[in-house]
Amino acid sequence: MKSIRRSVIAGSWYPGDPATLQADIAGYFRNVPERDIAGEIVGLIAPHAGYRYSGQVAAHAYNLIRQKTYEAVVLVGPSHRVAFRGVSIFRRGAYETPLGLVPVDEKLADDLQSQSGVIVDYPAAHAQEHSLEIQLPFLQVALGSFAFVPLVMGDQDAETCRSLAGAISRAAATRRILVVASSDLSHFHADREAKAIDGIALQHLQNDDPSGLLESLAAGTTEACGGGPMAVAMLAAQHRGARNALLLKYANSGDVTGDRKSVVGYAAAVYYR
Repeated sequence: MKSIRRSVIAGSWYPGDPATLQADIAGYFRNVPERDIAGEIVGLIAPHAGYRYSGQVAAHAYNLIRQKTYEAVVLVGPSHRVAFRGVSIFRRGAYETPLGLVPVDEKLADDLQSQSGVIVDYPAAHAQEHSLEIQLPFLQVALGSFAFVPLVMGDQDAETCRSLAGAISRAAATRRILVVASSDLSHFHADREAKAIDGIALQHLQNDDPSGLLESLAAGTTEACGGGPMAVAMLAAQHRGARNALLLKYANSGDVTGDRKSVVGYAAAVYYR
């Protein structure tokens, strides 16, 4: 491997012991009702808090792809740690979790970068970022072995989202690709206010309306730290023929902690053709 991005949140955001991690994810899956999705799943949205808070919500998305096969996963998340312009791609090597190494699809990464000038090499965006790593154990349990392309968004404006979604759809035109967006919703509002703010984003997710989501985020009427990644997943799915959307689950941290004075919102959604 040319470069291995070591785990930075195993043992804190999720279990560091492989057996415990496997068992926890299996437990989350057992608590998800079975759904019949009549089509090919091409896009998912899942939250990225610690598993104690958002793991059960994420399981509603990942349960749908268990034992399915994709040529690669494109994983898109926001940057929480560093500010930079564009979208940072990790083009070589692998990401590490307690369940093993997840290799980068280097050919797809090169194809993606050649498709858009917004995609840049900025390794610092990946070094401490949790929004991508937190998704990988769920993907490892659901899919088994797979390759992926990690993308961290420094800019989440509409122009960047549309450019990135177009690049993904062109690079994946002849391949079976899953696009996963990593995002939480509103942060640190009281439960009632959070549900009102999140309700706007949820309506856009259910309606498969990335333009409306981006407009609401820009206007400040809704909130999502990964609003750009969510819009990218919806746009890329639309470009690839997805005409069906389903909001799978919404919850907030108060549902786990009992603290309704300051909560963080989580959602799971699927897009299929």
